[in-house]
Amino acid sequence: MILVRQNYIPDLDCRLCHTRLSMTPAEKLAHQLHELSMNMWWAWNPTVIKLFRDIDPGAFRASKHNPLMVIKRLSRERLRELAADAAMRARVDRAHREFRAYVSPTSPTWAETHAAPLRVRPVAYFSAEFGIHESLPIYSGGLGVLAGDHLKTASDLGLALIAVGLYYRESYFRQHIDREGQQHAVYERAPTEYMCTTLRAGADGKPLVIDVPLGNERLLAQVWQVNVGRNQLLLLDTDVEGNSEENRRLAARLYFGDQRVRIRQELLLGVGGIRALRACGIDWSGLHLNEGHSAFATLEYARLRMIETGGTFADVAQDVAQSTVFTTHTPVDAGHDRFSPELVDEYLEPLRLSLRLSREDFLGLGRVRPQDAREALCMTVLAFKMSRYANAVSCLHGRVTRRAWQVLWPHHREDEVPVGHITNGVHVRTWLAPAMQEIYARHIGPDWADNLNEPKMWARIENVLDAELWETHRTLRANLVGFVRREVAAQRRSNGHGEEMILAAATALDPDVLTIGFARRFATYKRANLLFSDLERLERIVCNEERPVQVVFAGKAHPADRPGQEVLKTVVRASMLPELRSRIVFVEDYDINVARHLVQGVDVWLNTPRRPQEASGTSGEKVLLNGGLNLSVLDGWWAEAYDGLNGFAIGNGVCHVDQAEQDRRDGESLYRVLETEVVPLYYEQDDRGVPHGWVAYIKRAIRTLGWRFNTDRMLRDYVFECYLPSAGVHSSAMRR
Repeated sequence: MILVRQNYIPDLDCRLCHTRLSMTPAEKLAHQLHELSMNMWWAWNPTVIKLFRDIDPGAFRASKHNPLMVIKRLSRERLRELAADAAMRARVDRAHREFRAYVSPTSPTWAETHAAPLRVRPVAYFSAEFGIHESLPIYSGGLGVLAGDHLKTASDLGLALIAVGLYYRESYFRQHIDREGQQHAVYERAPTEYMCTTLRAGADGKPLVIDVPLGNERLLAQVWQVNVGRNQLLLLDTDVEGNSEENRRLAARLYFGDQRVRIRQELLLGVGGIRALRACGIDWSGLHLNEGHSAFATLEYARLRMIETGGTFADVAQDVAQSTVFTTHTPVDAGHDRFSPELVDEYLEPLRLSLRLSREDFLGLGRVRPQDAREALCMTVLAFKMSRYANAVSCLHGRVTRRAWQVLWPHHREDEVPVGHITNGVHVRTWLAPAMQEIYARHIGPDWADNLNEPKMWARIENVLDAELWETHRTLRANLVGFVRREVAAQRRSNGHGEEMILAAATALDPDVLTIGFARRFATYKRANLLFSDLERLERIVCNEERPVQVVFAGKAHPADRPGQEVLKTVVRASMLPELRSRIVFVEDYDINVARHLVQGVDVWLNTPRRPQEASGTSGEKVLLNGGLNLSVLDGWWAEAYDGLNGFAIGNGVCHVDQAEQDRRDGESLYRVLETEVVPLYYEQDDRGVPHGWVAYIKRAIRTLGWRFNTDRMLRDYVFECYLPSAGVHSSAMRR
């Protein structure tokens, strides 16, 4: 069979290899562009993105910025025109040369020095979703975007990592908002022929297919590969012959269906993922479970170890746990998957029998109280019990997690519970606007992107003139306003709004007004409607003639979350009120593209969760790198980032036992901070329109937080605290 090679370079088409010298300029150009488009490396390289955009701007926009779709639809005449353009040929040659140098096995990397043992046996990283780019729609929100950033950073650092997920042909859902503010979920089948995916082949040259036992039937899945820089992402696809119609659609959609669908999807991800790795000839050093969805992987891993060693489950369980890392992302109880004993019996019986465990012992692996026959199997409990390296995703979340799950370690004090924390970060190259990258290159240093963890490097932001930094940010805000106007006007037109509402959208917002952004999943605990708790006061703030404020909202509520949809409806309807519509807008169908525009262009990022229910959050980290400030409840990452001069805080971190009272207090604090801190500081500008006090906050945020809240720091923490120890390597020796 075909094996994965680290530092994989996609093979050239054999016929083109043999005839390279005789290729016409157009053929050579087409080949180079195709090779570039088939590796997601382009997704975090602005010059390559601009290259594909310039080839056909209209097609690039219409394809959701999909380079493969753009080049596959190029006419021969257009290809010859591009090949005849010396400047274009030079740009393609340069991009292709940089890509080849990046993925070359001889390129020096951080991991070559600090994580070399993992090169032989990589980390296997499991996640239910991956948000790499909007053109590959296999994500829903923050968990997926974090996983995508994790992959990109592993590639940049040269860290050997193989990712495993599911191929959702219909993705999460496209969001449409009707004239009443009601969300409608629309599922669209992704055009596989335009996805940067390739089928893995078996020894017989045919597509590689693995099977997973599901009760009395066997589920088949073919394996697709996505190249993400130096590493690979394997995606399991059940739309194959031999499956029932129901099973062919099992992996079609992300986070849909009932518990029967969910348990089968998670069996496919965990058990199927391990089988896919083995079928591809990959020998991993350890597993990293990104949330509990993939916890069944540990059981399949144990089954394989039992076969290899001849031991019992008890014999191998400790070894499996010793090489497993588990990251939990939610302090909200509803976020932990639980399956009834009856469902477990129905679908996991073959796995239980292969592990030679009694029904009670098997169910007990996922129970807080193993002998409680009524307790469901919890995937988070299973993941905790089958891993020795468990972490939360912020300092506060670590405390909340230890308190919530202390029951699993009854003989430990809360502070002794073996769950640490590694605070989430963001992939800087993905989320930083090109204009800000230019500022960093000029003033911080041309090698700034290679030294993201150096506080002294980030301190050079103080060398940037206030006026230069401010003008750059003003340009980004103007770009955001233009984007929002186009998007909202087009959305209202397609949703049947009248001309008055369409015109209002096309002229909404002002590129010179203080702009606040709010975009996330519309779960009720995130309180997207907190800003609307006093409409009269809100109107006075946003419609102030001398110091106006405008707000851009975006986000989706899960199709089954009715309360979340009601919150969303409240926000949308408020944005359509005559007195607010020019200052508050809602952009529908939130995705990575919308997020990118928002985090790069807003002045303030608003975050209003009920503390301590935000595990980490990363959108605000993206904002600060682009010259925006955070206005947030002291929860998640902001609880360990805020210092009083690098952004703004809602509340004081004290939680009231009565939820309604807490909401009232936080709403009052939000309005007060806006009126007395945010708005005055922003509008205190010199005669050239530069708000020096505001810019001082921006610089301090970048200087104090940029080096801490990025995925380079996050991945290095995982390497030293989890990956190397789980592989049996003494990590302290590798830090030097």
